[in-house]
Amino acid sequence: MTASESTLPDPYRRNPIWFGFQILMRISFAILFRYRARHPERIPESTGGLILGNHQSFLDPLLIGLPLQRPVSYIARENLFQIPIIGWILRRTYVMPINRESAGSGSVRDAVRRIKAGFLVGVFPEGTRSTDGELGEIKPGFIALARRAQQPIYPVGIAGAYRAMPKGRLKLYPRKIRVVYGEPIPAEEVKRLAKKGNEEEFLRVIREHLQACLNEANRWYHS
Repeated sequence: MTASESTLPDPYRRNPIWFGFQILMRISFAILFRYRARHPERIPESTGGLILGNHQSFLDPLLIGLPLQRPVSYIARENLFQIPIIGWILRRTYVMPINRESAGSGSVRDAVRRIKAGFLVGVFPEGTRSTDGELGEIKPGFIALARRAQQPIYPVGIAGAYRAMPKGRLKLYPRKIRVVYGEPIPAEEVKRLAKKGNEEEFLRVIREHLQACLNEANRWYHS
């Protein structure tokens, strides 16, 4: 059964499994990474939206979702759902499967359905993890999703995660991590930016918002 055919869970409340996991991760990350987050109140307690964050490590989905009381749906490769334990976790933490060989309208449709049902859907528009902590090229893949959903966008900046779990390594290092939730982009502005022919401006605006979040996170990290 696909996500579009199934009944969606509550978009505003985590299930008991994820809630318990969240408490454990909050304690662990506070000790191991001295994890801190700023302005999570900028993410609303209700209504759907698109979260866009810079990408530094495999930890990033957890780092963004950790301070929030509501779930965030991310997209992951379909084959990960076949791995014992990992697949079980993914299915219970609101992750949406995507087949990269046939990725397209089906994945976008499922994500849009979640957003319109009130979910937050998380995307890393760089498409790959940074090796030096700098913001990479913003890819246009998220635009189709934003265009169809026409809901607010919430930018998030992550600093230090590329040191805590560098690209190409699965080992965790006790490095400081800071996360900053930026000023939301209202739905009306998203609708304007998402118009056909406006892609370059849309990419520029998203890059400016993500860079501002990352700059604040870096200043906090080094203070």
